Amino acid sequence: MKLFVIPVTPLQQNCSVIACEGTLEAAIVDPGGELERVLALVERERLRLTKILLTHGHIDHAGATAALARRCGLPIEGPHRADRYWIDQLALQAQMFGLAPSEAFTPTRWLEHGDRVSLGRQTLEVLHCPGHTPGHVVFYDRAGQLALVGDVLFRGSIGRSDFPGGDQATLLRSIRERLLPLGDEVRFLPGHGPMSTFGEERRSNPFVADRPSRGSGSA
Repeated sequence: MKLFVIPVTPLQQNCSVIACEGTLEAAIVDPGGELERVLALVERERLRLTKILLTHGHIDHAGATAALARRCGLPIEGPHRADRYWIDQLALQAQMFGLAPSEAFTPTRWLEHGDRVSLGRQTLEVLHCPGHTPGHVVFYDRAGQLALVGDVLFRGSIGRSDFPGGDQATLLRSIRERLLPLGDEVRFLPGHGPMSTFGEERRSNPFVADRPSRGSGSA
């Protein structure tokens, strides 16, 4: 699977474009903003957009979703329905963070733990990983050993859990029970910052080590 990463918005959220190498069918994951840049990449790589995927409903990840879906006629898959209230408040979130205006929407398909998302000849597994938000999901490409983890886990840190609906104990359980068991060699793209592997985080991330710290996390 091809992966392209475009940091968008002043929060530098890792919007990504993933594509099946065999068919060039593509999805935009977490379109937080700056659609012209993202769509320019799609055109440059001669990809065929077929859907939008969302890890969760925060403005920097979902802010441009409604505009993109309307502009390109794309279905929206994700997140889990527990994030509905975040999506319903996108306009308010945009005002609070001083970001471009946004609007609420209803996903074409809410996702559940264990669901599958197809993209050309590729299949992504859906892992419900609450804690940062209650409806956060992760997309896992088992064949490519790649996970798109949104704001659950970062290189050297974890997601914030002090927003409404967040909970650090739940977040840590999501990481330890649903992400790390996928294997040390699995690479992951976080919602902000550089990529890493689960093995590297198991070795060096203080939040998921044998004696995790109790900080508030980031992003």
